[in-house]
Amino acid sequence: MLDTELHGDGKAPELDGAETLLEVNNIEVIYNHVILVLKGVSLNVPKGGITALLGGNGAGKTTTLKAISNLLHSERGEVTKGSIHYRGERVQDLNPSDLVERGVIQVMEGRHCFEHLTVEENLLTGSYTRKDGRAAIDADLEKVYTYFPRLKERRKSQAGYTSGGEQQMTAIGRALMSKPETILLDEPSMGLAPQLVEEIFGIVKDLNEKEGVSFLLAEQNTNVALRFAHYGYILESGRVVMDGPAADLRENPDVKEFYLGVGDDGRKSFRDVRSYRRRKRWLS
Repeated sequence: MLDTELHGDGKAPELDGAETLLEVNNIEVIYNHVILVLKGVSLNVPKGGITALLGGNGAGKTTTLKAISNLLHSERGEVTKGSIHYRGERVQDLNPSDLVERGVIQVMEGRHCFEHLTVEENLLTGSYTRKDGRAAIDADLEKVYTYFPRLKERRKSQAGYTSGGEQQMTAIGRALMSKPETILLDEPSMGLAPQLVEEIFGIVKDLNEKEGVSFLLAEQNTNVALRFAHYGYILESGRVVMDGPAADLRENPDVKEFYLGVGDDGRKSFRDVRSYRRRKRWLS
């Protein structure tokens, strides 16, 4: 059983001085040449880090990930301002497959699997771009099964007939088969029971610590994301309104009140407060 608890006092390991892998600098994204979705988003992802991109539905989290992975064009979106660099190289004009070859891969929201293929066939599709031979691929497949033992039990089952949690594991495992340096993980907790959410995030933590995989994860579940991430950015209406070490964000009064549901007078509903108060305090 994987340990899904944070070590010691719950603080993330220090990443000060770590190499910056991904730099997003003041990007704007427009859909259909009209709809402005991102309005000057900037963020960094350090090597060996788990970086959380937080915010409610419609805040711009998925658009940010698709801008990085170059998947916007299929939805008639484009980066119109700013720049995106990976290891110092401008990458926003590359094909998505070129970015995968550089070690960056996105796990899409919604547990996308090839439903008619078996779990193992799904996993092996992740190794399609590799050129290091079948023995190396088989070794990595066994490593994926070490992290996801449930997938080994279901490896001959059609992916479309597995549970939501198993499909999410399959999607992450398939990404691992490409030997990524950085994974862009979109809403990994969506639609999953709390116990499965803890299990998925525990595996993300293990992959980060034991395999050195860096993560940028977009997540509405602020509570769980800030327990496992090292650093966080909070998006509101296409802008970053707050960022900082995850431990600091967990203790921030505004984050507690509006995202963790705890205010000075105890737990309250997000619907009980007016959004203009939040924007006024954060943007003033």
